[in-house]
Amino acid sequence: CSKNSGDAGIGKAIALKAARDGANIIIAAKTAVPHPKLPGTIYSAAEEVEAAGGKALACIVDIRDEQQIGEAVQKAVDKFGGIDILVNNASAISLTGTLETPMKKVDLMLGINLRGTYLTSKMVLPHLLKGHNPHILNLSPPLNLNPVWFKNHTAYTMAKYGMSMCVLGMAEEFRGQIAVNALWPKTAIQTAAMDMLGGDGIGKQCRTTDIIADAAYAILSRSKDYTGHFLVDEDVLKEQGVQNFDQYAVQPGHPLLPDFFLDDAPETLVKKDGGTRQITCFFFSTLLGATPAFKPPPPSSGPIESTFDAIRGVINEDVVKTTQGIYQFDLSGDHKGVWFLDLKSGAGSAGPGQPVKADVIMAMDSSDFSKMFAGELKPTMAFMSGKLRIKGDMTLALKLEKLMTRMSKAKL
Repeated sequence: CSKNSGDAGIGKAIALKAARDGANIIIAAKTAVPHPKLPGTIYSAAEEVEAAGGKALACIVDIRDEQQIGEAVQKAVDKFGGIDILVNNASAISLTGTLETPMKKVDLMLGINLRGTYLTSKMVLPHLLKGHNPHILNLSPPLNLNPVWFKNHTAYTMAKYGMSMCVLGMAEEFRGQIAVNALWPKTAIQTAAMDMLGGDGIGKQCRTTDIIADAAYAILSRSKDYTGHFLVDEDVLKEQGVQNFDQYAVQPGHPLLPDFFLDDAPETLVKKDGGTRQITCFFFSTLLGATPAFKPPPPSSGPIESTFDAIRGVINEDVVKTTQGIYQFDLSGDHKGVWFLDLKSGAGSAGPGQPVKADVIMAMDSSDFSKMFAGELKPTMAFMSGKLRIKGDMTLALKLEKLMTRMSKAKL
């Protein structure tokens, strides 16, 4: 078994699951030196594999380098006699728009995700063809051409879908000889990378890496004729008879965040509008956080007016400079109306009325709006229950989190 990631996340979880069966694991990754924000190295991962009952070979490999991959593959064959399984897990991510993504990051994502997966597969294929029940498993999503998954991070989506296209092509090319499949999580998975992306509090809205490891194990245990599938972890395990998914929750009973690229997320996790999901819970939890942003002052001039009085009290030129977005709130119910928050010009402004052009639009009942800012209704629950809809520029939507954090510190 070979894998190309040595971090403390999904790749290592799959390796440890296989190691408990006594598997030989080749850990190929760049993390020979500890990363300041990501725990573990290929060597610490190798130690864990051996402690779990397997045998490990740690190889320092930049999967963009053909020579380094070739040398690692040869070391694996020399040490263990061959390769039966390849897990392509290594990925780079930058959730940024076209104008905001430097070409260095574009090249990194395409180089690791797409080219790295293709190249590693190409180098291992001759050995897999000689292997016992050979498999390639790419940690990549179903090919979903809904534009919503492209418009906010085109480069990242192209890179991840490149991994999926490797599955599509190679599964057919090597049908009957090698199983080639893709696996993707239904919900967010708690990893060091997720903590970096989502910030504090994101973990309890995730599942553990065990669910991916168990699903991968189930796939890799099938015959080589089981090929060309784009699989979702929860679906795989349901087929295996698993009914209790609380065992995989970081915090059982807590609402979970659906992952990217899946339009048909769990019914209870997402609100659909006209058949198209507006935004995942991941975006919204990052946007407003799991705790109430602030409490509005006494409703002397009405609850909505009071809330916007509080907002005006904390916005300034610094907030505008770092945000550069215009937000619109479409409120219905007893205090129906349209409100705006301009964080694009001057020292910022907020109040009633519709902006000329909103970058982000939030729609909800005015009473729920007041409850949310009073801490009586959690933003994530408002979204999941359909009480809140969001659409627009998600890159700018994410920036609103900084303003909410400032409001919270101000104890308004």
